[in-house]
Amino acid sequence: MKKDIILCGVGGQGILSIATIIGEAATLAGVELKQAEVHGMSQRGGDVQSNLRLATETIYSDLIPLGACDLIISMEPMEALRYLPYLSQDGVVVTGSKPLVNIPNYPDQEALQAELKALPRVVQLDLEQVAREAGNPRGANVVLLGMASHYLEILSPEQLRQAIATIFARKGEAVVAANLKAFEAGAQVCI
Repeated sequence: MKKDIILCGVGGQGILSIATIIGEAATLAGVELKQAEVHGMSQRGGDVQSNLRLATETIYSDLIPLGACDLIISMEPMEALRYLPYLSQDGVVVTGSKPLVNIPNYPDQEALQAELKALPRVVQLDLEQVAREAGNPRGANVVLLGMASHYLEILSPEQLRQAIATIFARKGEAVVAANLKAFEAGAQVCI
């Protein structure tokens, strides 16, 4: 089994934390992992992207070829659209619905939504709202991971929960619990 994933968003949204959680879950599961990250001026609100390749057999490259991505996980709708050339015909886009307008020429939001809605397999959610409702306003990225957990397939939700507990353990039990609650909120919304 193989799963090629592109994680994308804007600097400071927690994309690299999602990559770390998935990487930890892959390690716990004994799944092969290759990862390549691009940090595009992330401290200034630039795009951040990570290629994650997970497989039960050997992986030889850390980059996902055009048209081969199984899953785009994006905190922000424009960033999801940026990587569409990589998405396979059967691929799924899981994205936040609320734009982060960080550039003066940000595309028209109605046009963005129309393009996303035209895709055959897209799941959108106001991540920040769900995170607030779950009592973890800073956990929008973990809500997104919960949403995406249904499409990862090579990793189980339980392995992702274990990875969240491991990654956030050094911050204390309350932080672990808050992130697990955010994960469950995202996972429940997409059932």
